[in-house]
Amino acid sequence: MILSASRRTDIPALYGPWLLNRLGAGEVLIPDPYRAGAGTRLLFSPETVDCLVFWTKNPLPFLPLLEEIEGLGYTRYYFSYTITAFGPELEPGLPPVKERLAAFQALSRRLGPSRVDWRFDPIILDRERNPAWYEKRFAALCPVLAPYTQRCILSFADFYRHLGKNFPRPGREEMEETAQRLSEAAQKQGLPLFTCAEEGDFSPWGIGHGACIDKGKVEETAGYPVDAKPHRGQRGACGCVESVDIGAYGTCVNGCAYCYATKSHAAARSRYAAHDPQSPLLTGWPQAGTVWREKRAVSLGLGQLSF
Repeated sequence: MILSASRRTDIPALYGPWLLNRLGAGEVLIPDPYRAGAGTRLLFSPETVDCLVFWTKNPLPFLPLLEEIEGLGYTRYYFSYTITAFGPELEPGLPPVKERLAAFQALSRRLGPSRVDWRFDPIILDRERNPAWYEKRFAALCPVLAPYTQRCILSFADFYRHLGKNFPRPGREEMEETAQRLSEAAQKQGLPLFTCAEEGDFSPWGIGHGACIDKGKVEETAGYPVDAKPHRGQRGACGCVESVDIGAYGTCVNGCAYCYATKSHAAARSRYAAHDPQSPLLTGWPQAGTVWREKRAVSLGLGQLSF
């Protein structure tokens, strides 16, 4: 099984001690995001988790916990680390970018560049943030991060109803111009670019169609081949393989204005206040009457370790 922590919230930044406790217990309760009063009781172990994927914009609080996580036997993991072109006007809850860049470099020195992916996501195009605006900021980030990663994953903003008209889907011509400008900046640093969940073809600018949870990357991290199938629960253009996400929507307090997973920042702060690192749930405690379907993790490994 591939464990995702998490597309739905920034677990490394906000819920690291809770995750450490869940890994130690080998059990987590995951509420069903679409059915109230239902959820999954997931049972797992280092032997059945082939790979852990950590999604974050701020791993600083998480770095001291990595040694303990590895001590529990969870050594097969990598980071999907988002650093965008924005500042506190859209990302008010994040530390200064210099600190996050230093944390990216520290992770890479500890784990190796192949285990720290850079996500440049989302790309929001409007009157102010045009292709030239992104080129300038991306070109400044590339020399700092390119030596510490093996790929950068791009994604243009999608429309979500709760965000209203603030972040519309950009036009095709703008997307292509942006892709070309970013590709030229990346090529100067020898940094491969890929898209995430994008329908369009950006290969004329040397940008491949990628996946954040990529089968080849999982196999490289695990050290053996895996029987990983496409994730049917993701968007149509998503190339990710199937994983189990242990996060919960509406629980991130980073405060990013474009967040698709948090509809109300006030509600997220309330849920965060109800968080207890000892609980089997990410926020709050199990309520009477909830039906928990038990699921036991099974390794996807197909063979012996490869060297």
